[in-house]
Amino acid sequence: MSSYNEKARPKANAVELGHHLSELSKKRTTSPLKGMQKLILPPGTIKMAGGQPDPLYFPFASIGGEAMAPDSYALQPTDAKPSKRGWFDWFMGKERTTTITIPRFPTGPNEMSLADSLQYGPATGVALLQTFINDFVERVYAPNYENWTTLVHVGNTDGWSRAVQTLCNPGELILTEEWTYPSAVANSAPYDVKPVAVGMDSEGMSASALEDVLANWDETERGAKRPHVMYTVPVGQNPCGMTMGIERKKEIYEICVKYDVIIVEDDPYYFLQEGTYIHKTDRAASSSLNKENKDFVRSLAPSYLAVDYQGRVVRLDTFSKTIAPGSRMGFFTCNPVFAERLERQGETTVQRPCGFGQALIGQLLTKQWGLDAYIRWLHGLQAQYTARRDALVDGLLDGFEFSLSYGDGASYLKGLPVYSCFPKKGGRSFKREKQVGRMLSFVAPTSGMFVWVTVHFEGLPPVPEPEDPEDPRDHETRLWVRLASAGLLISPGAFFASTAEVRDKKPGEGHYRIAFSMGPLDELTRGMKIFGKEVHAYYEESLRA
Repeated sequence: MSSYNEKARPKANAVELGHHLSELSKKRTTSPLKGMQKLILPPGTIKMAGGQPDPLYFPFASIGGEAMAPDSYALQPTDAKPSKRGWFDWFMGKERTTTITIPRFPTGPNEMSLADSLQYGPATGVALLQTFINDFVERVYAPNYENWTTLVHVGNTDGWSRAVQTLCNPGELILTEEWTYPSAVANSAPYDVKPVAVGMDSEGMSASALEDVLANWDETERGAKRPHVMYTVPVGQNPCGMTMGIERKKEIYEICVKYDVIIVEDDPYYFLQEGTYIHKTDRAASSSLNKENKDFVRSLAPSYLAVDYQGRVVRLDTFSKTIAPGSRMGFFTCNPVFAERLERQGETTVQRPCGFGQALIGQLLTKQWGLDAYIRWLHGLQAQYTARRDALVDGLLDGFEFSLSYGDGASYLKGLPVYSCFPKKGGRSFKREKQVGRMLSFVAPTSGMFVWVTVHFEGLPPVPEPEDPEDPRDHETRLWVRLASAGLLISPGAFFASTAEVRDKKPGEGHYRIAFSMGPLDELTRGMKIFGKEVHAYYEESLRA
């Protein structure tokens, strides 16, 4: 539990926020068939109302798997392999695992079974897993009001989709960072819900920029009412990689109280808080990450839930980054009014997450590992992603001459340690009269899975008119295609601009999001060698044109 919560006043219930519900959400009623599942029935009741298949006809007598030990990964970012005895077993092809089995029928009280997890059921999910999620939220996020609740969803993409439909009417606008997760924007667009860009700084969304947008909102000029919903990725800000601390969250939360804004906190990278990057020449073995579970949890930047005393945060969590994306399972934490409406939506759409996933993850977390062991697993993941972040940034810097300074001005780089990269000495030569200066710049992320790189094309001549009208007409896309042809696929930055104005704000700059989430460490290094080589070649060829 964070120190903020330890000092907070006694918790009250959420305030009344039902006026934020969309017209569509207000029209949702309890699904008649799902409503029957909530009846308290006497033992031995013969159930002939629904269309549930008899579990005897499920073609699985049991399902199971081999689960890794929760301490398989070291707590120091030394290598992206299992640790200690686990490392030896990994090297010898003998990982430490234990068998998980979920039987067709429960073998005792409070036991997982296929009869439950594979059956039609309430949109709240399997009860045992729901209990685990509640305990996890209480221990790790410590919501700052009394009557919070949780509800399963089918991953954060589904969670955000449900939130949009529950909170937004067509024609409304949502607040988000200038650079943001593109699928969130694409998801809301068909509902005629569009983004309003809020300026950023060293911690992500700027509190002063948010205040400016809301305080000076002109409904006539904007053609819409002032936004009452915010979408934000505060940890591992996607794509820029910042980590928002507790004081900034307090500032933004109070602004949202002032202007009656709901915060949708999309936080898939919460446990991948890698901390400040240290260059390999200065990096030493450290035990700073070798903490007890309670110290690990306390070391994390707290969630918006920790400052939410009114119930105006809808937090989205997912198992995609901590278990597996294919599990398609996550959960909301929010006030009961919103949860009830989100549940009504789930009843008639996805119903509940896949039963196989709930069974396996539920058995793993509730019976095989438990809460402490799961937190230990998350701690190990943090260390592994720190090693990955370091390997990619090391490889990126190896391809250039570089300097380190702190950003200034009004951009989101203000106050951040910015690496400026220049042509590599002894590498490709540039004509003296067309010598280039800074080629690219970036800030090493403090959390998440991505490095956000800005390439400076200002010194290059304009892109010549292509012979093929299908060919790209801008430097960012041309370099991106070149990198892909050379065997390196990264994401072009234009995808992540929340609005066209943000995308076109600085035409001399291009951006790329580079993931360090997958593959062995030497592959990350090889990828950055391709990147450095192709950037140099692109500059040289452009200057020759």
